[in-house]
Amino acid sequence: QVQLVESGGGLVQAGDSLRLSCASSEPAFILYTVGWFRQAPGKEREIVAAISRVEESTHYADSVKGRFTISRVNAKNTVYLQMTMIKPEDTAVYYCAARRGTNSASANDYEYWGQGTQVTVSS
Repeated sequence: QVQLVESGGGLVQAGDSLRLSCASSEPAFILYTVGWFRQAPGKEREIVAAISRVEESTHYADSVKGRFTISRVNAKNTVYLQMTMIKPEDTAVYYCAARRGTNSASANDYEYWGQGTQVTVSS
């Protein structure tokens, strides 16, 4: 069982920056593709960004391209989501998820999930 722990959420103002972290104690975390998803009230969970295992190719939702950056530090077993130029519509619970396969934008493809961290953006 791969455990994922998100941190870094909070209340920010529009235009601010925030960095979310997803940490795992899994020794082979480098072998997992990791995705950041978000879910706003009344909406379905959606992909924000994903970073593949090993080769670290990335995928972004159109709504965050140019504003958010996903990265991983394998020595720390941690994946980051750097959020800049944050907008009120970015308000959601953000989840990190992991899968053994390659990049995927579908939440159904991810086997392991964290508990989520709330990001609230005021205008």
